[in-house]
Amino acid sequence: MNNPLRAVLVGCGGMAGAWLKAAKEAGGIEWAGFVDIRAEAAQKRATESGAVNPIVGTDLDAVLTAARPDVVFDCTVPEAHRPVTLAALAHGCHVLGEKPLADSMAHAREMVAAAAKAGKVYAVIQNRRYIPSIRRVQRVLASGELGDLTTVNCDFYLGPHFGGFRDQMRHVLLLDMAIHTFDQARFLSGADAVAVYCRSWNPAGSWYAHGASAVALFEMSNGIVFTYRGSWCAKGLSTSWECDWRFLGSNGSAVWDGGEKFAAQQATGTVAWTDEMRDVSWTVAEGDKTGGHAGLVREFVDCVRTGRAPETICTDNIKSLAMVFGAIESAETGRRVEIKS
Repeated sequence: MNNPLRAVLVGCGGMAGAWLKAAKEAGGIEWAGFVDIRAEAAQKRATESGAVNPIVGTDLDAVLTAARPDVVFDCTVPEAHRPVTLAALAHGCHVLGEKPLADSMAHAREMVAAAAKAGKVYAVIQNRRYIPSIRRVQRVLASGELGDLTTVNCDFYLGPHFGGFRDQMRHVLLLDMAIHTFDQARFLSGADAVAVYCRSWNPAGSWYAHGASAVALFEMSNGIVFTYRGSWCAKGLSTSWECDWRFLGSNGSAVWDGGEKFAAQQATGTVAWTDEMRDVSWTVAEGDKTGGHAGLVREFVDCVRTGRAPETICTDNIKSLAMVFGAIESAETGRRVEIKS
């Protein structure tokens, strides 16, 4: 049996509880240390973890030196991802970080290059990829039963009152949340973004300081068009956190509510006034990657041990981040923006 990986958790705020829970469910992790700019927050998570004599502190380098971890879990705010990741890599650690990968494309490229130079695994939490329903949807789309995918549309409408740093973030919807949706779109379509036109605004009644709503149109590879409509200050009639989706193929269509409601129809080849259609089913497949956050942590641990690349490796995830910053640039300039990762 493999010995557990020694891990340090950096950033012990509200999201840290979910990381502790996921690591416990995933297994293979031994907590060696906890770091936060607030000593009391780090100590609180250390106590919750049940770890035996972990190193606790506010100085990342000091904790990494004393704890000598195999991996670092970065649960900090976006602007801290770069210094945390670079420090962890410099100490010879593999890294699993919160989304978004970085607070700018320049920082993201620097981090990806540093991981390659260090020869370490650096992956990003994109836990939406690890829910059973998205795997089933992706399998239908990839099967060819609906023909060639031409159009992907999604809606995201929620009104959470987080408090804290999100309330003051610029482009809060695009930078903090849409990364999930854009990554889902890449996974489901099997395509990467080529260009985007985006409009972002802060509607009346918003409790955020900036950019709580957005509409974006992405030109994707393979000629696919992906549209996104979203709001983080929508009151009532909420979508799921995974969005409402519609997929148009050259020979059929599908809709998915982000949960367990899915419907797909394929053209039979008989045409009267409209095409005659037949229903297409979705199924669970053995070997599907599932488990949400815990499933992603489990894969990360396995990849560290085996040398494989996790699905959300930084070299791939930067392509999802590029969609975010392309959309932000378009929203700020009012122009169509070509996307480069």
